[in-house]
Amino acid sequence: MPGPEVLLYGLPLAFLAGFIDAVAGGGGTITLPTLFFMGLTPAQTVATNKLLAIFGSGSATVQYWRKGHVERGLVLRLIPLALVGSALGAFLVRFVDPDAFRTLVGVVILGVGALVLANKRFGLEDRYPGLTTRTLALTLPGAFVIGIYDGFLGPGTGTFLMFLFALAGFNLVRSSGNARTINFATNLGAFLFFLIGGQMVWWIGLPMGVANALGATLGARMAMLRGSGFVKVIYGVIVVLVAARLLFG
Repeated sequence: MPGPEVLLYGLPLAFLAGFIDAVAGGGGTITLPTLFFMGLTPAQTVATNKLLAIFGSGSATVQYWRKGHVERGLVLRLIPLALVGSALGAFLVRFVDPDAFRTLVGVVILGVGALVLANKRFGLEDRYPGLTTRTLALTLPGAFVIGIYDGFLGPGTGTFLMFLFALAGFNLVRSSGNARTINFATNLGAFLFFLIGGQMVWWIGLPMGVANALGATLGARMAMLRGSGFVKVIYGVIVVLVAARLLFG
C-alpha cells in the first residue's frame, strides 16, 4: 500500500482531471493511470476512481444545472437508460474481448473528433428543437449504447455523450452540462456497486475527490464563461488523449 506522499502529485492531477472533465470529458484518462501508478491494485484503482469521479461530476453538474445549461426534461428521460446500459455493459465484459473492443472504440472516437473539428460550426450554435420525435429517436438509444460502453470500458464516456447532445442540436456548453449530469448518474450507480466490493481506498479517494470537485467547479465555470469555442478546443485535445489511451494504453 502506498504512503501519504503519493498525494503530493495525486491531488494536483485530480484537480487537473476535474477541470478537463467538466469542460469536455475524459478526466479518467488522467485519474486512472495516476491511481494505478500510486501502487493500487487494478480493482482498487477502478473502485477508487469512481469514488473521486462522483465528486467531480457532481460538482460540475451543480454548476451547469444552476446556470440553466442542463436540459432537465431530456436528461431525466435519458438517465434510466444510461444506468441500465451501464449495468448491461458490466455484465457483457466477461463475454467480449476487451482489447478488440478497445481498438474499435479508439478508432471511432478519432472519427468523432475529426468530424467535430472539421465542421467549423458544429456545436457552436444552439439549435436544439425541443423534445421532438427526432430528438428522442436519437438520444434514447444513444444514451443506452453509451451507457453500455461506460459499464464495459469507460474512458471517454463523457466525450461520447457530448457528441450525442451536439448531434441533437445543443451547443457544446449545453452538451457538456447535459453530459456531466448523465455521467454523474452513471458514476453514482457504479460507485454503489463498487462500494459493496470493499475495494475503495478511502484515504486516497476522498482527498483526491475534493481536488477533483474543485477542478470541476473551475472547469465548468470557465466553459460557461468562455463559451463553445473554448470547449471545442479542449474537446479536440481530449479526443486525442482518449484515443491514445484506448489504442496504445
